[in-house]
Amino acid sequence: MKEEQKYEEALAQLETIVRKMEANEYDIDEIAVQLKAAQRLIKFCRDKLSKTEAELLKIQAEGE
Repeated sequence: MKEEQKYEEALAQLETIVRKMEANEYDIDEIAVQLKAAQRLIKFCRDKLSKTEAELLKIQAEGE
């Protein structure tokens, strides 16, 4: 995962992994690798959302 990855890109990658897992498209050797990738993507998305929320709250507080 690139450091400057966009939230939308990470979410799309995560959705692809989930869709392929649900469709049983990964062989047994790929499942653990893809699960780890999904966990990294989830953490990235959560962190990005938390950071953005904090920034928006700060901006809102400054505007009041």
